[in-house]
Amino acid sequence: MTDTAPPQEKSGKRGLLVTLEIDSRLLGMIGAFVLLCLAFNFATDGRFLTPRNIFNLSIQTVSVAIMATGMVFVIVMRHIDLSVGALLAFCSATMGVMQVWVLPQTLGLGIGHPLIAPITIVVGLIAGTLVGAANGWLIGYQRIPAFIVTLGGLLIWRNFGWYESSGQTLGPLDSTILNFGGIDGTLGETLSWVVGVLAAASAVWALWRARANKVHHGFPVKPMWAEVALAGLTIASVMGFVWLLNSYQMPVARMKRMFEARGEVMPEGFTAGYGLPISVLLLIVVVVAMTVVARRTRFGRYIFAAGGNPDAAELSGINTRMLTVKVFALMGFLCALSAVVAQARQTYHTNDIGTLDELRVIAAAVIGGTALAGGIGTIYGAILGAIIMQSLQSGMAMVGVDAPFQNIVVGLVLVLAVWIDIQYRKRLGEKI
Repeated sequence: MTDTAPPQEKSGKRGLLVTLEIDSRLLGMIGAFVLLCLAFNFATDGRFLTPRNIFNLSIQTVSVAIMATGMVFVIVMRHIDLSVGALLAFCSATMGVMQVWVLPQTLGLGIGHPLIAPITIVVGLIAGTLVGAANGWLIGYQRIPAFIVTLGGLLIWRNFGWYESSGQTLGPLDSTILNFGGIDGTLGETLSWVVGVLAAASAVWALWRARANKVHHGFPVKPMWAEVALAGLTIASVMGFVWLLNSYQMPVARMKRMFEARGEVMPEGFTAGYGLPISVLLLIVVVVAMTVVARRTRFGRYIFAAGGNPDAAELSGINTRMLTVKVFALMGFLCALSAVVAQARQTYHTNDIGTLDELRVIAAAVIGGTALAGGIGTIYGAILGAIIMQSLQSGMAMVGVDAPFQNIVVGLVLVLAVWIDIQYRKRLGEKI
């Protein structure tokens, strides 16, 4: 079937999208995500879009989403990192050993000591950053292909973590670290509303500042009605998300235990929602920070310049070798941060933690619009890709799809996403 729309009509549609600065690919992804949610909600008799399931989806997405933000930079630089799941497992083992064996035995810090969590997290972050930097050095300075270096890392670091933990499941974990897992660490209703209002206000301020900067430099801007509509949609999305999380009510038995721990009696008819998980708040901070790095810093501009044209970047004076080390060090840091969230959500360290996260992280970045050819990618796209991936897997699990077939579907979606990306760029006249 051929496209028979009049040329002026098609150009008018494109012109409207350009005027409103709407990414048609992102719009298509959002539409596909909405249809996916509606389909699973219908198939599960309305259970998919309940506050409880949305809460669970949000905490299940965090670990992969954090790593996906770093994978955007790696792929934009025309590299790949196949070791992220194994590195997460190594960092988790390192932090598990620290809080279960090393700190209690070496420093005599008992369970719940306030120094256990910060020392453990810092050690884990340092370990992940050093491994990532080593990968970057081998790729950037020794010119070993990233595929080979990180494939080796996939085999090395998970098994290194196995030896580190003597193959044991490590627990109980420190209570402060468990706050990054989800239900055990939430802000509550009131503080969640405060964070939501601040987030919405910050987003509107950022939109206003962006428009003011364009006007100041004489660049074209969107119509005011479009700016107002975008601001209103942003506010509605943020506050709606907070409302859904606050709607997930704590069980009565859990609330009674909380009151009893404070030596109080729970009032008759008292109810409370979980609110925003600390892990989701951490993801929001990471997304904002990585977006600022990508758009507002010299480091971010160098990454996209080197990914777009490595030879021109070197000729312009960019040290692409050191840049590679920094990008992979950042990837290692984010793997360690994800390890904190992953082990906290499981409430212990296991040797299979992070299994197949390589697939999920790369798929999230690619589905989110990061071009494997390099030079193109967005942080918000990767987050949306991670949410789509997790929603797809959770929805299939809720309707009773077997785990092997779930992986088949995820693999097909990844291939389809790359094919759609290629066709999209061909239509734009880009070189593939």
